[in-house]
Amino acid sequence: MNTFVEGKYVLITGASSGLGKEIAFEVARLRGVPILLSRSSEKLAAISEEIRQVYGIDVPYYRFDVTDFEQMEALIAQITDKYSLSVLINCAGFGLFELAVDTPFAVTEKMFQTNVLGLIKLTQLILPELNKRKQAHIVNIASQAGKIATPKSAVYSATKFAVLGYSNALRMEISSKKIYLTCINPGPIRTNFFNTADKSGDYLEKVNHFVLSPNKVARKTVAILGKKRRELNLPFSMNIVSRLYQVMPQVIEFLGKNAFLKK
Repeated sequence: MNTFVEGKYVLITGASSGLGKEIAFEVARLRGVPILLSRSSEKLAAISEEIRQVYGIDVPYYRFDVTDFEQMEALIAQITDKYSLSVLINCAGFGLFELAVDTPFAVTEKMFQTNVLGLIKLTQLILPELNKRKQAHIVNIASQAGKIATPKSAVYSATKFAVLGYSNALRMEISSKKIYLTCINPGPIRTNFFNTADKSGDYLEKVNHFVLSPNKVARKTVAILGKKRRELNLPFSMNIVSRLYQVMPQVIEFLGKNAFLKK
């Protein structure tokens, strides 16, 4: 059991559903206090109450739009004034499976604001607070799409490549401050992410052998808190492919063409 989490305040974006919600429950199971952020205050209220009933923990929650930078500054000042944060988990994000030429530029802008700029802004605001702790942790939910770009995910992959690049630089900047930074790079997770990303509605079934359960990813994510772990890559088979891609991209693109075109 991860004793680091016990008694710690853990700020989680995208906490109203999917992986963010499962991470909140896992933090509470280990006697940490998740602080929930999402655009849907109604969903957060229901999750907060469920965690209270199951684990007896009062869970704060706040309506939060990761793309509203002005509101973000005021809200984070309010939260950090009230709670001694030890962990930030950047989980908010969305994608869209569409050819690059057909992707509306408004969607591209929104995806970068949500997946990249919001993450960077929030991290920047939280860092001074984390610096006050003896030990702290930042977790950025990236993706295997940040390791291997595939057709119909040009923009989404670009955002996740950006998250990995930002994280790798920041990790070195904060290495002397007892703040760990881990990137979680999952393959497809069975969540409502695909309600938006996949217009066809059948992508998960096409890649069923790679699909992860949100509960499993949440447990593995929370298990690394307080540990010096650079990345967590899931599933194992997809991680092997992404490692091979770094040294022989043309070969992997040729061999994996049919799989890459399943979107």
